[in-house]
Amino acid sequence: MDIQDKVFVVTGGGNGIGREVVLNLLSKGGKVAAVDLSPDGLAGTAELAGDQAANLSTHVASVADAAAVAALPEAVIAAHGQVDALLNVAGIIQKFVPFAELSTPEIEKVFAVNFWGVVNTLQAFLPHLVQRPSAAIVNVSSMGGFIPVPGQTIYGASKAAVKLLTEGLHSELRDTTVRVTVVFPGAIATNITGNSGVVIPGSDSAEAPKFKMTTAVEAGEVIVNAMAKGAYRATIGSDAKMLDRLTRLAPERAMAMVAEQMASLRS
Repeated sequence: MDIQDKVFVVTGGGNGIGREVVLNLLSKGGKVAAVDLSPDGLAGTAELAGDQAANLSTHVASVADAAAVAALPEAVIAAHGQVDALLNVAGIIQKFVPFAELSTPEIEKVFAVNFWGVVNTLQAFLPHLVQRPSAAIVNVSSMGGFIPVPGQTIYGASKAAVKLLTEGLHSELRDTTVRVTVVFPGAIATNITGNSGVVIPGSDSAEAPKFKMTTAVEAGEVIVNAMAKGAYRATIGSDAKMLDRLTRLAPERAMAMVAEQMASLRS
């Protein structure tokens, strides 16, 4: 879909990949409604937008709050007149521990943001998107949504749910004007650990594994380009691309490789 003068709702727009998606869309002539739980984060995005901030509206809301999300379409349409695309970027990780060491509230929190947050925004905006002559939905899953990462089992499960939800929507909306894309980022240089309220055990150690990280700017570009092309799926980073292929060819080998690399991060 064309970006110029279209209206894009971006969750997680106050930091990391979401912020870069917002700035990328603005730079290409889009109008953006950025949604985030952090007022300060949204203010930072608006400041970085500079002169393009005239095409930006900011909306403080938790995607896990169904009532708050249900009110967003009215606010976005009041600000921009329409809604042409929804990009679900907001997400959190769990603390780096095995499944057995997570409490039920911790598990529920991850699913509330990563899965139910996507469900909430889809329920709110899909009725508007299907009425547009051209529209798009982009849901950000994760490399952890197709390969297990020890210490992130619940995070991976939530992102796997996003993967299949998005693929199901793609099938259901094939005969509509809405194009649906699922995105699988690998290791991205963002502050998702801090935003999630967790730390990586051993990450400051000299023995900790060093992973090649894709920048948030690069990730934002991949996401926007995939949406513009109406791509079915997109991977971000050489790690995600390699493991996507290896998981199809030798799933147990791929699992073992990741488990060995992540062993030092498990508490």
